Amino acid sequence: MQDQSIVSAILLGLLEGLTEFIPVSSTGHILLAGHFLGFKSTGKAFEVLIQLGAILAILSVYFARLWRLLVDFPRDARTRRFILGILVAFLPAAVIGALAHGFIKTVLFETPMLICVMLILGGVILLWVDRWALTPKYTDIMDYPLSLCLKIGFFQCLAMVPGTSRSGATIVGALLLGADKRSAAEFSFFLAMPTMAGAFALDLFKNRDILSTADLPVIAAGFITAFLAAVVVVRFLLDYVSKHGYALFGWWRILVGGAGLIALLVLG
Repeated sequence: MQDQSIVSAILLGLLEGLTEFIPVSSTGHILLAGHFLGFKSTGKAFEVLIQLGAILAILSVYFARLWRLLVDFPRDARTRRFILGILVAFLPAAVIGALAHGFIKTVLFETPMLICVMLILGGVILLWVDRWALTPKYTDIMDYPLSLCLKIGFFQCLAMVPGTSRSGATIVGALLLGADKRSAAEFSFFLAMPTMAGAFALDLFKNRDILSTADLPVIAAGFITAFLAAVVVVRFLLDYVSKHGYALFGWWRILVGGAGLIALLVLG
């Protein structure tokens, strides 16, 4: 049974890494896959804790950029405004996520039908926004005004409903608010760092009394696989969306959501 759990954890970790930073809902994919694999994690902690692998992936890929921001922070007003903008965008999810943590984990995470519906709905919205001929006002994340950052932060809160997608909500929000496709994805990367780190810390704290050493091999297997897969995605995603947009991800969401609905209706 432990070997089967580790195999499932590796598959789910791969899924997490491949989907965390693209607008298809990594949590939705993991919860649906876990449902059909019969994978049960303690307190639904696995699904959140393996996100640390994706966090470390983006930190490793963006290490030089992050170091430059750290060095420039004391002397460059533009850098300070950018970092403040990330924190402002993170604030709504931090507050709402902490207040609604129990409801999210015990109700929303346990509703596969809702996840499928949100995948399909989000796919339709993503296709609509991608085809809409928007004229971008913002092409550099360093120049995003604080008001724009805050609005994107509220869009991110929509992703607390699994199947919505954190990156999808922030990217669509940024596009509707005047960002171009590349900078919208890049801002989503940076916003992911405090958001996912906060979710990891909160979930670890909430589940500290029910997690045991028996859970560690399964979590570690998912974490390592998520890290390796996410490194690949982060390195190539910005160039892809700059050239091709987000239509592929919209169609993928509809396909997965539709297949999930059919499977739920047939198999239960």
